Amino acid sequence: MNVLRCLVILVILHQTVPSPLEAQPLREHPDVAPTIKLLEQWIEAQMEYRALPGLALAIVHDQTLVWSRGFGYADLKTRTPMTPRTIFRIASITKTFTSTAILQLRDRGKLRLDDPVSTYLPWFTYKNRHAEGPAVTVRQLLTHTSGLPRESAFPYWTDYKFPSREEMVTALQSQESIFEPETRYKYSNLGMAILGEVVATAAGESYDAYITKNILQPLRMTSSSVSPPESLRSRYATGYGRRFADGTRMESPFMDSRGLTPAANISSTVEDLALFASFHMLEGKNTQGQILKGSTLREMHRVHWIQTGWRSGRGLGFAVSKDDSRVTYGHGGWVAGNRSQLLISPKEKVAVIVMTNADDGAPGFFANRALSMLAPVIAKATAPPVSEPKPDPLWQKYVGTYTDPSGWETEVMIMNNKLVLYGYGYPPEDDPTNSITELTPEGTHRFRMTGESDSGELVEFELGADGKVVRVKSEENYMYPKR
Repeated sequence: MNVLRCLVILVILHQTVPSPLEAQPLREHPDVAPTIKLLEQWIEAQMEYRALPGLALAIVHDQTLVWSRGFGYADLKTRTPMTPRTIFRIASITKTFTSTAILQLRDRGKLRLDDPVSTYLPWFTYKNRHAEGPAVTVRQLLTHTSGLPRESAFPYWTDYKFPSREEMVTALQSQESIFEPETRYKYSNLGMAILGEVVATAAGESYDAYITKNILQPLRMTSSSVSPPESLRSRYATGYGRRFADGTRMESPFMDSRGLTPAANISSTVEDLALFASFHMLEGKNTQGQILKGSTLREMHRVHWIQTGWRSGRGLGFAVSKDDSRVTYGHGGWVAGNRSQLLISPKEKVAVIVMTNADDGAPGFFANRALSMLAPVIAKATAPPVSEPKPDPLWQKYVGTYTDPSGWETEVMIMNNKLVLYGYGYPPEDDPTNSITELTPEGTHRFRMTGESDSGELVEFELGADGKVVRVKSEENYMYPKR
């Protein structure tokens, strides 16, 4: 067998059987590594200040898992460490899987998005307050513009007792519409549960079986499930309620969404969701074995319904947002002490996944900060190389953590080819980049503070006979290497 033929076979095998994401040297890039370290320090400070039990985070660039880490504890009683393999209930991020399934079935000719839902579900009837309006369509369920109520007619967010599929279907007959279809945005767990019924009918098998065989297994999401098997239960994070004034938290019950499964029941890890995010960044690509073509992914991510403020809207199953620097798409989730956020920036091909095991964990806060810090750095690191000044290799001897007699810590690091100081305060700032001070060389072991923060003062590194820093003079005060 000649070499060319071997190469062709290898390429075919690689395209047919996609490999799970693996950590790559991108996280060790001289610009990415210190930014990750800065993010870690900021997260640790935020968690201490907020007294959060645990948090897991993953950063993805295109088809590469750049970095993942767990912080704190998956269970406070047993002091089980949080890891990137800890399993969470991802709650409403389940909706993006349900929507992916709908688009798969559309592409296979099993359904059409603009068909009335009743085409597939003859039992789909309710008290229609807007009989003059159009029939609810599959597309409207995807964009939350069906006008249906937010919830099925049960108090499951109060008593954590979710209805069965049969109870949800029966109760629908007595529920009233809120708005006329496609006139207002109205987020609806009920609508997404019904969309899952469309999946099952069009596919000719249960929702659980379809999602497992057509999404989870092909993407090798081995720690993810629609209905968690007993074999995975030991890896689940314990969910906690908000922190009370006395510092305590109540442990949250484990919940099965039952009839609301297509809206809220999938469990996963940050590393498994990294695989899902990576798949969704294949816009425009069609490789052998890909579970949804690139043009369909683009269709899902673009705006199909825009809010009046023009800053956010809905794709097909995804929330879409715009700020001054980028457009992102993704989804959040929250159920019984499990909160999660999936955030993808197509401009930089960077995704952030954050999961916390506390009702006040604010994963969106952490995800947005991680994205704003790392997306530009990763984009720069993966762009074609350009000629720019390199950091002096002698600066490496200054890098480290320094502390003053009161215990305040300052980090000296090389970031974006510059020597910088990072001195975080307490409580920790919302944006750690605001506390970065650049150091511009001015003589032997001497630097001048430059940039927008704390400019003008001298910083001097004093070295011992062994060539190591013994203390740092800054603004007439001293810091010492942390031992």
